[in-house]
Amino acid sequence: MKKEFVQSVTAMDDDFAQWFTDVVTKAELADYSSVRGSMIIRPYGYAIWDNVKEALDARIKATGHENVYMPLFIPESLLQKEKDHIEGFAPEVAWVTHGGNEKLAERLCVRPTSEVLFCEHFSNIIHSYRDLPKLYNQWSNVVRWEKTTRPFLRTLEFLWQEGHTAHATDEDAQVETIRMLDEYAQLCEEWLAIPVVKGQKTDKEKFSGAKSTYTIETLMHDGKALQSGTSHHFGDGFARAFDIKYLDKEGKQQYVHQTSWGFTTRIIGAMIMVHGDDRGLVMPPKIAPTQVMIVPIAQHKEGVLDYAYSLKDSLSGSARVGIDASDKKPGWKFNEYEMKGIPIRLEVGPKDIEQGQVVLVRRDTGEKLVVSADELEDRLTALLEDIQNNLFNKALSHREEHTSVATSFDVFKHVLVENPGFIKAMWCGDVACEEFIKEETSATSRCIPFEQEKLSNTCVCCEKPAEKMVYWAKAY
Repeated sequence: MKKEFVQSVTAMDDDFAQWFTDVVTKAELADYSSVRGSMIIRPYGYAIWDNVKEALDARIKATGHENVYMPLFIPESLLQKEKDHIEGFAPEVAWVTHGGNEKLAERLCVRPTSEVLFCEHFSNIIHSYRDLPKLYNQWSNVVRWEKTTRPFLRTLEFLWQEGHTAHATDEDAQVETIRMLDEYAQLCEEWLAIPVVKGQKTDKEKFSGAKSTYTIETLMHDGKALQSGTSHHFGDGFARAFDIKYLDKEGKQQYVHQTSWGFTTRIIGAMIMVHGDDRGLVMPPKIAPTQVMIVPIAQHKEGVLDYAYSLKDSLSGSARVGIDASDKKPGWKFNEYEMKGIPIRLEVGPKDIEQGQVVLVRRDTGEKLVVSADELEDRLTALLEDIQNNLFNKALSHREEHTSVATSFDVFKHVLVENPGFIKAMWCGDVACEEFIKEETSATSRCIPFEQEKLSNTCVCCEKPAEKMVYWAKAY
């Protein structure tokens, strides 16, 4: 029996969870560590995060924010200042109780998020309306002691950015909250080719201690939703707990109004599950560490490698180009770069050089194109853009095909089984209905979308009058 070049991945439709794990490990994105629920992000996986970070950091700075860094540890007394906040995070908190061989006088929390640290700092540096707004962001790691973990999607430790801002008025804070949600949405759609639904979380699902939470929700290939970025309006709740006041223009003391917003390495998991296929990862060109991989054919023959390297040099100004000049057989290389989702494979051999052409292979469709060397640079640029657009449109079509409308609970339960994905349904606003739906179906409210539709006059659960349409789904 002929040995396959690269060990195959589990078919998506056979076992989606195993398919995901196969792609993460075999595409060399991450590996498991000796600590349960923690992962080693390998160079290829980290290169993707670097590109996400670079694109988002540019957006954050363009909107007037500055990067800072807060400590890893939080004293327990500081964490206790905002009761709702700590109660929401208590089950996930990791504590440091000893320093060396000595027991600490006060436990230290390993940050699950940094609200209280920013609040303490803001209370020390904000005194006047002239000090506002404070627009801060930090790139860091956080720790949350999750019971069930999966690489990128939910781990004990993960990487993220968390923005924290303070404003003079509630209106200014609200504008900031929505502005940063829009930045996340644009990054997902324009760079990661992932369509999003923007909306507000229900009170049951909002961030602990927040006045309101807004989210971008995405739909994975298996019909489950993934919360892919959140932005929180705190109002003056944290300011009152931490005594963050300023003198306004009339000389009166006022509390600041705050926001917080975060985006994590979870988005890499989303990208895998939205675009991947049975051959492995499929990378959107804008975020791909390598956009074009050159594979020389019959590279032992005179002139082939020299020509391949000259192509790499000439194309490096218009794309991120790699070359594999190893002694592996071409078939091995083809399979490896399909697994890693490289958007375009460029093949060139003696006959191609003689005829002044190369062969381009698209990862998204598998299409092979013979392109003249003279037209190569322009064709590559256009092809990368076309792949980016195709991935977005394909993901959008999948979401639309797996978005259903339910006007009764019987229909709700039926479509959840028959067409897994988003369900649009009216809701009365009662948390009891929200909890009942979750208990009966395992589906949760994903968001109250900004773009509302009047699907019926009654709640899908209790049939009482309803004004809000909600997206529901089973979720990661």
